[in-house]
Amino acid sequence: MNIKPLADRVVIKLVEAEEKTESGIILTAKAQEKPQIAEVVAVGPGKANDDGVRTPVEVKVGDKIIAAKYAGTEVKIDGVEYTIISEKDVLAIIK
Repeated sequence: MNIKPLADRVVIKLVEAEEKTESGIILTAKAQEKPQIAEVVAVGPGKANDDGVRTPVEVKVGDKIIAAKYAGTEVKIDGVEYTIISEKDVLAIIK
């Protein structure tokens, strides 16, 4: 199934959270922080301004990004979890 986001929305797949601390302590699922690093899976066409001209989204499919910690809407499609966020919730592109 394909996901086609609208406007300036971006579909991301979060990178798995660490299960161990640096000192070797194993974290339960409840104690793990929500990951902020994700891979871009799909990108919308961009937001239209008042004149109808679209401003393209700056990220592209395949980019690794840092997203705002609790942004977006989580969805599960074909057993895979994705998050749909607004472009403004993309904090940085990892190069």
